[in-house]
Amino acid sequence: MNKKTWLQIPAFRSRNYRLFFAGQGISLIGTWMTQLATVWLVYSLTNSPLMLGVVGFTSQIPSFFLAPFGGVFVDRFSRYRTLIGTQVLAMFQSLTLAALMFTGVIQIWHIIALSLLQGMINALDAPARQAFVPELVQRREDLANAIAINSTMINGARLIGPAIGGLLISWVGVKYCFLIDGLSYIAVIASLLAMKVKPWTVTKIDGNPLQQVKEGFIYAFSFPPIRAILLLSTLVSLMGLQNTILVPIFAETILKGGAESLGFIMAASGLGALSGGIYLASKKTILGIGKLIAIAPAILGFGLIAFAISRYLPLSLFTMLFVGLGTILQIAASNTFLQTIVEEDKRGRLMSLYTMSFLGMIPVGNLLGGALANRIGAPNTLIIDGIACIIGSILFQRELPKLRKLIMPIYEQKGIVTVENQSA
Repeated sequence: MNKKTWLQIPAFRSRNYRLFFAGQGISLIGTWMTQLATVWLVYSLTNSPLMLGVVGFTSQIPSFFLAPFGGVFVDRFSRYRTLIGTQVLAMFQSLTLAALMFTGVIQIWHIIALSLLQGMINALDAPARQAFVPELVQRREDLANAIAINSTMINGARLIGPAIGGLLISWVGVKYCFLIDGLSYIAVIASLLAMKVKPWTVTKIDGNPLQQVKEGFIYAFSFPPIRAILLLSTLVSLMGLQNTILVPIFAETILKGGAESLGFIMAASGLGALSGGIYLASKKTILGIGKLIAIAPAILGFGLIAFAISRYLPLSLFTMLFVGLGTILQIAASNTFLQTIVEEDKRGRLMSLYTMSFLGMIPVGNLLGGALANRIGAPNTLIIDGIACIIGSILFQRELPKLRKLIMPIYEQKGIVTVENQSA
């Protein structure tokens, strides 16, 4: 993509956003690459589906408990400085893991402890990163495009990173995944330091942190459209994303492959995610996003069921295209919608609740998925997950007309839609 084409994308007209995209894109791919390497390492050390669930649980459960307080923090303090701090801490965590691997002293308790530390960092980093996006664009009309691209980058990296990680594991080994991830943080820290950011204006917020957390919950769950989005995200994260910790079992035990097969499976998922991300980033309006959010879990669900049934690698790769596509459409579209309608003084808190519904429920799903796979097998577990996602899609679709009526006044207030053109 040449510079002229690059600048035709609305959000990329802002220098700060270009820097943010480049740095975060590299770092997030490294982060999710490490997530897959960790899963592969744990399975290699223990050969236990349950232990896969335990490590997945410890890495992300802090987001469930700490994310609401992280949202309060980023509503009160500089999101820019917060991000610099979290990236430095995350780099330290990843390089420590790499050092343990290179010295050959790595043990399962090291992995659990460092995963817990990463989860605590993410509980603050995720809402700060998402709430920081509106500060990066110079033109207000470019904000929706920036939010869509940011959502796509975050969730696309979650699927593209493991694809690269699987190939690296088969070529050079797990330890280099950890090292590359640690070094990738240099890119995001450098991009943040290169930005020209306006001084942070302290917003006066009454009440103590607990009261502010309570206000965030009341704001989100008293408005049916936001509540419905958060509940659907919770379902998808709890059930639909268990495949990320179970794919090593499919690659090695069911499809009779190895790390290379794992890489191909995740690459197929990443390709599906990339396709969905490109589609979302190309949309010039938020109109119609409700239908996307409604249908995405069904795409994910059918993909999971087909993947669980397949015993042929090429067919498994094809089904993973739909798993990646459904995942990115649901998560990124939901993020875009919430970022567009939220009141500015509650942005951090709402994004923390979104983080709680998304990242916060993944560990519970990981633990549940590991336990179920240990008892009834990984294929049956994914079939149950797929059915749950399809049911969620049907229920949300039934509520969509009511939700559309409630959201239209906000669209009109923000100039997204006129009275004559009401289509959500």
